[in-house]
Amino acid sequence: MFAAGRDLLGTGGPQDPTMQRVAEKVGVRAPSLYKHVGNRAALMTAVAEATVHDLVVRLESTDGSLEALVRGFRQFAGTWPEEFRLMHSAQAPPEVLARVAAPVLRASREPVGEQEALDAARLVTAWASGFLGMELIGAFRFGGDIDRAFEYGLAGIRRALTTGHQSSGTAP
Repeated sequence: MFAAGRDLLGTGGPQDPTMQRVAEKVGVRAPSLYKHVGNRAALMTAVAEATVHDLVVRLESTDGSLEALVRGFRQFAGTWPEEFRLMHSAQAPPEVLARVAAPVLRASREPVGEQEALDAARLVTAWASGFLGMELIGAFRFGGDIDRAFEYGLAGIRRALTTGHQSSGTAP
């Protein structure tokens, strides 16, 4: 059922996964679907949870470095743009999103230490989400190599974390 919701989301956008359409896709009547999920909001929350699970699996398959995690996040967003957007909506519960944040938080400890890890993870996540959101809507219109710009930004984030941490006088 959640796979059907994701399929509809991916092919038709955020308005496409209705209870009726999901029921048709899984071969049941809509009233039967309501026995499993109470309403469309619950369905979309379940789709968001399944999406986060898939992203976490992808992130856990990397080497765990900040760069590999962000590249995995980018690859996921490019493959599943509507699901990426759903994760940034109110449909994705914070406790579920914490599962995505955990590997980024772990990787952020390496350059800055425990004390600043949350701030570093927020910086990385905000930059990556902004870049990817703009990339998905085609906002980079001035030419140039978007892949190169992404790697430039990622290297800049790493430098900022490392340099900023060293100049603050705190040891990791």
